Amino acid sequence: MAAALGLRGAARRWPAALTGRSAGLAAMSADAHLLTAEERKQVILDLKAAGWLELSQRDAIYKEFSFKNFNQAFGFMSRVALQAEKMNHHPEWFNVYNKVQITLTSHDTGGLTKRDVKLAKFIEKVAVSV
Repeated sequence: MAAALGLRGAARRWPAALTGRSAGLAAMSADAHLLTAEERKQVILDLKAAGWLELSQRDAIYKEFSFKNFNQAFGFMSRVALQAEKMNHHPEWFNVYNKVQITLTSHDTGGLTKRDVKLAKFIEKVAVSV
């Protein structure tokens, strides 16, 4: 479509954004299906070992992080927010002073997906490095 209109550069990406088609979104769709029983079995053990909990009232995982102070907590949240925006997959979270509570689930599919697992693993790396 963009080529047919003779668009170049950033203007060429604009029609794709309007129609919802982009390389990043296409790649994400592979991670957007609910975890199968086998996939869940494999990843949940690792997540539980890292302190994540499965929520009984919904298909989601939860973890509370504690930091030395508000600055560390906010820095952690900022790094997670940047990655979440890149992934177009945003956590549910709550922050009070040095504590950050995070719940991950994929609202568009109604439960846990590979996107949640990828984001949880990224969050773990950030928490260790703060």
